[in-house]
Amino acid sequence: MRRKLAAGNWKMNMTPTQTKEFLKEIAPLVKGAESEVLFFVPAIDIPAAVEAAAGTGIGIGAENFYFEDKGAFTGEISLEMIKDAGVSYVLIGHSERRTIFSENDEWINKKLLKAIECKMKPMLCCGESLEIREKGETLSWIEAQIRSAFNGVSADQAAATVIAYEPIWAIGTGKVATTDQAQEVCGMIRKLIAEIYDADTADKIRILYGGSVNPENAAELFAQPDIDGGLVGGASLKTSFEKIVKA
Repeated sequence: MRRKLAAGNWKMNMTPTQTKEFLKEIAPLVKGAESEVLFFVPAIDIPAAVEAAAGTGIGIGAENFYFEDKGAFTGEISLEMIKDAGVSYVLIGHSERRTIFSENDEWINKKLLKAIECKMKPMLCCGESLEIREKGETLSWIEAQIRSAFNGVSADQAAATVIAYEPIWAIGTGKVATTDQAQEVCGMIRKLIAEIYDADTADKIRILYGGSVNPENAAELFAQPDIDGGLVGGASLKTSFEKIVKA
């Protein structure tokens, strides 16, 4: 039985002080939740978040990292640094990293392999633009992203990875993929994992939906057979995120 996962992606929001205040407010609201609760926070907020989340059951993840261990990479952070700060999860391949910061499939694969090597818990994002969807190429686009990212990854390693399907046209736009659209892609991803590896691996891997998830639509989305929770943006910055957690 796959445990549901409610993950927030704060993006470039929240100061360390705000981080502590928010986690103090939301911790009692999600205490004892059946689903796993996780927040991906900006690098500067990690120490404050880890401290504030201690003993609450809330996990803290990093939004980004570089795939080298150390060196002359000004402005980057390594997994060794993140891990030492107490982070468990790392986000890989978010569409904003791909489109704004030009991270290509090769980089995404290197990041996933490095996260696995460092025994971190990776969450791999995939998703299509509106142009790709309107051309009817969504499934082939997602398949290419998944196959590239998992190159060199074993079945056991894949089973411990979380995949987040986020249609780019639904991120921060208020537009949400219909339940059927979200389930179709998440179901395809699970079938693809079974094809690449085996049915057991596909059954174990958690697949999330992300893209304008809110307290009103969360329950219907998460009730789908192949959607194991959500990667939530703006709505994770409010204490009403508890409703998504409980959905």
